[in-house]
Amino acid sequence: MTKALSLVFLQALVVCPIANMDKIKINEIFHSIQGETSYTGQRTVFVRTSGCHLRCNYCDTTYAYYEGNKKTIDEIIDRVNSYQVEYVCVSGGEPLLQKGTYKLMKELCDLGYKVSLETSGDIDCKDVDLRVKKIIDIKTPDSGEADTFNLNNLEYRDNFTEYKFVICSEKDFLWAEDFVDKHKLLEKNNVLYSPSYGKISERWLAEQIVEKKSKVRLQLQLHKYIWPSAERGV
Repeated sequence: MTKALSLVFLQALVVCPIANMDKIKINEIFHSIQGETSYTGQRTVFVRTSGCHLRCNYCDTTYAYYEGNKKTIDEIIDRVNSYQVEYVCVSGGEPLLQKGTYKLMKELCDLGYKVSLETSGDIDCKDVDLRVKKIIDIKTPDSGEADTFNLNNLEYRDNFTEYKFVICSEKDFLWAEDFVDKHKLLEKNNVLYSPSYGKISERWLAEQIVEKKSKVRLQLQLHKYIWPSAERGV
């Protein structure tokens, strides 16, 4: 999808009537183990929304670009309740493309769930409920979506916000180190570096962090080491 078509897709979601109703286009809802962030290892229900306007070249959920069915917020919450968990991760696709996602996260928090949001970082997070843990992905140069990060999202961070960089190359590593330092991310937040799966080795990234005396955290996608890397619903 070209940048122009991506923008059309985003605009269509924003003006579509469903964006202002109590329905969200959902790709999948599943019960698994959290494989990323500081919540790694916790039993989790994942609510994966459908639709994304970005095309990162390392994306492992391309099936979520379009696949999905509309569900009411009550239907989603009933499904979440059935798993009897404490933690819900709202992911995508890009969850913030759909207005109903904001209401869903608020209602989940009202019910006492710990809620995290995985977002691409280019959509303003100002309307996200303050109880939600924001996991904001800052796109590196070799992601294919460089320069899409919305700098406003540095203003809305709190002590729970985490910033994620998927590292595809040495250039990405150096760029991320400069970005982290320039914006003083480590003064307040966890910063996570993930190796782009299958593109660079985990050992290489670990050695870079050690050699450069970086204060970031190495993050691996735990679920890809437990189940086949392309398996869905895990």
